[in-house]
Amino acid sequence: MRSQILNRAALLASAGFLITQPAFAETAPAEPQQDRDYLGAEIVVVGQADGYSIEDGSSATKTPTPLINVPQTVSVITQDQLHDQGVTRLNDALRYVPGVSLETGEGHRDEVFIRGQETTADFYLDGLRDDAQYYRSLYNVERIEVLKGPNALIFGRGGGGGAINRVSKIADVGNPFAGISGSIDTFGAFDVAADINLPLGENVAGRINATYEEFGNHRDFYDGRFIGISPTLAFELGPDTRLVATYSYDDDSRVTDRGVPSFNGEPLRGFDETFFGDRDFNTASAKVHIARARLEHKFSDAVSVNVTGQFADYDKVYANVLPRSTDGTVVELSGYQDFTQRENYIGQANVVWTEDFGTIGHTFLAGVEVSAQDTDNGRFNVLFNGTDTRATVDLAEVIFVPPVSLSAIARERRSELTTTSAYIQEQLAIGDYVELIGGVRFDSFDLDTRDLVGANSFSRKDDVWSPRFGAIVKPMQNISAYASYATSFLPQSGDQFLTLSATDETLEPEKFETLEAGIKWAIRPDLLLSAAIFQLDRDNQTASDPLNPGVTVLTGSSRTKGVELQLAGRVTEALQVNLGYAYMDGEITSDTDSADAGTRLQQLPEHQITAWGRYALSDKVGLGAGVIYQSEQFTSFSNDVTLPGYVRVDVAAYYTVNDRVSLQLNVENLFDEGYYPSAHGDNNIQPAAPLNASVGVRITL
Repeated sequence: MRSQILNRAALLASAGFLITQPAFAETAPAEPQQDRDYLGAEIVVVGQADGYSIEDGSSATKTPTPLINVPQTVSVITQDQLHDQGVTRLNDALRYVPGVSLETGEGHRDEVFIRGQETTADFYLDGLRDDAQYYRSLYNVERIEVLKGPNALIFGRGGGGGAINRVSKIADVGNPFAGISGSIDTFGAFDVAADINLPLGENVAGRINATYEEFGNHRDFYDGRFIGISPTLAFELGPDTRLVATYSYDDDSRVTDRGVPSFNGEPLRGFDETFFGDRDFNTASAKVHIARARLEHKFSDAVSVNVTGQFADYDKVYANVLPRSTDGTVVELSGYQDFTQRENYIGQANVVWTEDFGTIGHTFLAGVEVSAQDTDNGRFNVLFNGTDTRATVDLAEVIFVPPVSLSAIARERRSELTTTSAYIQEQLAIGDYVELIGGVRFDSFDLDTRDLVGANSFSRKDDVWSPRFGAIVKPMQNISAYASYATSFLPQSGDQFLTLSATDETLEPEKFETLEAGIKWAIRPDLLLSAAIFQLDRDNQTASDPLNPGVTVLTGSSRTKGVELQLAGRVTEALQVNLGYAYMDGEITSDTDSADAGTRLQQLPEHQITAWGRYALSDKVGLGAGVIYQSEQFTSFSNDVTLPGYVRVDVAAYYTVNDRVSLQLNVENLFDEGYYPSAHGDNNIQPAAPLNASVGVRITL
């Protein structure tokens, strides 16, 4: 392995591509604007952030709204912060967001808990759903936004704990730039990337982002690679009209690593590098195509519209042998191969009307969204020695896995989902001190599923109203105090909508309700302090009727209460920070099939601290440092296995050689802390990487 690392290092050095970041060229930041002057002609403001803070809160309202006027907690990771941390994958970036904890995603997908609510589907790209199960790269992403709490009015179904929105890099007319970048670390993982924006005519520009990555870590037999390419075109069709067309192709191939089992109520110790799988069989691949076009037009200074269409195609397959349990001497294994093919079609249109009537200003939003989703999913079970679905083998540093083959198809299902949605929202500014926001969304949700193995079909139709209300008091233009209420729903079919049962098709959707109150203080236009308290209730979870065994009823419920604090932006001319703290207390409040009332929610640490900062020692030299702290958490609703609390420290150093070249060193887990950041149930627990350093250079062409 060390020779491979040296060869790769030489290759990258000779090409001049060493760096810890992906594409890096930036457009000029927009001039800061205050209060209602911010509400300009653009319906969705997507300008780049300058540093670690942004003023743009448009993703939370679908209108040009400053973040200080959004009655909701929103955490943002800007491109500058991603660059400084050397982060190229979504799950790595989310480690620095308070209120978010990571699930291992079975070693093949992004999966998170937001305010105690687990999701594999609440992921969005420029406000449109991107809900298949795969790992997301950040090579073509401008920033990441985590909007906390139910968001049905803006995003539709799901989103009970929150929504994760990636804002894309798009072509910029009149601003040519080009850059290349790359990185290599002590495990041999490396990436190379390019970001090129060129004028293609007087009012046309094209931009292309591309990357190639190879993976590596401390785990035995782990490797993989990622290829991504994303071209965009921007057309200024007139002073009031713009068309943006984007396409991305992501090709991810990696080892499916399910981690280690538990023993005596905690992760199995002493086997952090051991691979509990078959090195030849455990593979995952995903090929993702997403094409989108957005047309924006301003009819007047008061009225604007946008129309967006998106097509996404997902082709995913993963195979794994995984640990089920261990007694400290032997380990039990099972496994399967699973495939998913999905096509998503989404169309969305919005109109925004902004007007002042004396001392009252209003911003009115009306929109519609239609979507169709077709999914094929199937699974084959693993057979050990051609006959057994489980195998018991000796626990060792290198696990012996009996010969693996596949059974006949164990399940195959197809689902067709269509949704039709309409929503309205009103934002009122009453004088200089009070702002109100209110709206409602109607979703008509129609799901048909077929079990091709069991030869049965089920369907359900839900018509759901989702309201949202908020009040903001502004004693000063740079300070807001707010209170809000919002809801969301999830039909009884899981967040991937793959199958239904006879019971599922009759039960009401799950419901999420949140109450939140908070304060936001724009200390300066580029420094925002926010604090919030919240209560999130989840109802209509399924449970067995205690009076009628075998009958499923809607008695399940849970509650999460918490506090979140965040400071993001430029503290001094030399110091930028993104600091966060979350306190969360969540439990099941009624007996369910999963657990009894009083059970603490899974993978919900009581305390989280996330802190990252960069300090400029001079124009050429800078230092960065970060801390992540999570208190202990349970791996599942069983509350039988605990992930111990941990502290991780990261550091970085930056050196600007000249106007075109900059160097960077990132060190993750500086003190070589042994910890377990995530799990998938009680016996798939992911050991964290030990100390790892990466080096790189950024080159402007």
